[in-house]
Amino acid sequence: MTLALTDVTLTYPDGDGARLTALDAVSLEVPAGGLVAVVGPSGSGKSSLLAVAATLVTPDAGRVVVDGTETNSLSRAHKAELRRDRIGIVFQQPNLLPSLTSVEQLQVMAHLSGLRPRQFRERAEELLDAVGLSDKADRRPHQLSGGQRQRINIARALMNEPAVMLVDEPTSALDHERGAAILDLLAALTRDRGVATVLVTHDHAHLEVADRTVTMSDGRLTDGTLSLRQG
Repeated sequence: MTLALTDVTLTYPDGDGARLTALDAVSLEVPAGGLVAVVGPSGSGKSSLLAVAATLVTPDAGRVVVDGTETNSLSRAHKAELRRDRIGIVFQQPNLLPSLTSVEQLQVMAHLSGLRPRQFRERAEELLDAVGLSDKADRRPHQLSGGQRQRINIARALMNEPAVMLVDEPTSALDHERGAAILDLLAALTRDRGVATVLVTHDHAHLEVADRTVTMSDGRLTDGTLSLRQG
């Protein structure tokens, strides 16, 4: 499995020595090319699940394996390196840099890896084409629609060819039609590029794009498969 969480428990201080359980013995496996949608009410543990999978938070117990690497014992620097090279994160808000063009938003990821951005323009342009924005390469964020900015956000997450993609509520600021298009795009990119994708979403109307749907409730994960994508 490209991403595997096994019996992961995560707690936070809750005053007077008490602990609040955010994740309670959660196990989840996502293969390369598979998309798992995670649904559940606010406060159920969905964000904590993403934070642990992204190695941003170390769980109290359990194992987190990303692309064959067990992450719990890694140093902070090695976790940062793993996130940079093997994990693509799509945040709820695109947070694009206002002064950069679409293609530069992607090229800057190469810079963060210590590489020369100009050498990666071709890959950036290929990804823009993959998300349907090849004609917007020289546009800046204020010249793009909300849906287009989210597509740039997704392309940016794929720039360093990650093994795992973690997606947080990508349709929250979009209307029904544009939200559906974004989820269709995520499913296609997951399949075509062999990425293991975890999608946290409130959009129950389009869960058919996922291979598997699971539900978070009070820190526990239950298998609530609604559909399997065919083909």
